Amino acid sequence: MNPKLLAYIEKDSWIHQLTGSTKLLCFLMWSMTAMLSYDTRVLFMMLGLSFILFKLSKIEFKEIAFVFYFILVFLVINNVAVFLFSPYEGVAIYHTRHDIVKIVGPYTLTQEQLFYQLNMTIKYLTIIPMGLIFLATTHPSEFAASLNKLGVSYKLAYSVAIAMRYIPDIQRDFIEISQAQQARGIDLSRNEKLFKRLKNMGAILMPLVLTSLDRIETISYAMELRSFGKYKKRTFYSERPFQKQDGWALFGMGGLMIAFLWITFHNGSRFYNPFL
Repeated sequence: MNPKLLAYIEKDSWIHQLTGSTKLLCFLMWSMTAMLSYDTRVLFMMLGLSFILFKLSKIEFKEIAFVFYFILVFLVINNVAVFLFSPYEGVAIYHTRHDIVKIVGPYTLTQEQLFYQLNMTIKYLTIIPMGLIFLATTHPSEFAASLNKLGVSYKLAYSVAIAMRYIPDIQRDFIEISQAQQARGIDLSRNEKLFKRLKNMGAILMPLVLTSLDRIETISYAMELRSFGKYKKRTFYSERPFQKQDGWALFGMGGLMIAFLWITFHNGSRFYNPFL
């Protein structure tokens, strides 16, 4: 299958060998640290470490490129929206003002705003690779077992696992329906005008929705026939026991979290201020 959407990617790496619970806890600690810190030094260190871990996971960039670029589009939109609705947020945070250029009306680009939005962008770029690592190295069934081990209801955990499994199915159905419709003469290429292409997309979306509903009905019937949800607890075939390498991973991530937060808050503020 052409890997355009995010799904579990089987590789032989030490990150794949960690249990789902360990990877989930490490990701939560990493995300919490990135969200709490606005220290540029810490964020750059975390960004570098996230790319190193991505390399160690043996996941190739082309396998997650579509999702990565999709997230970047929303990151750009978010930055534009922040500037439009709060153009002097950086000035309020750092308590200084150094104008760069007057744009129009009440909008003036300042060094403080650029620095604030740089930190905000790095925060997202720090979390994105770790999120992609977690999702691409954790099997959906193991992910469900991990959530259940951490106290999440197995019904909710199983729903999340089904949703993750469903991503490749939707991708495959979309490609098959698209190819079938193009064989019938419906042009989806760039040769057609944009509005015509959007109209032709309807010929794909409707069969895709109907196919998805049919699959959902089949799965729900199968779960009912197997008495899913009858008992308060259940076991998971894909659940793996906690091993020594999981302990080292949690210890290392916990140590990094403490160190990064100490660097962030040791001066009494989570904002690193180079304008003082």
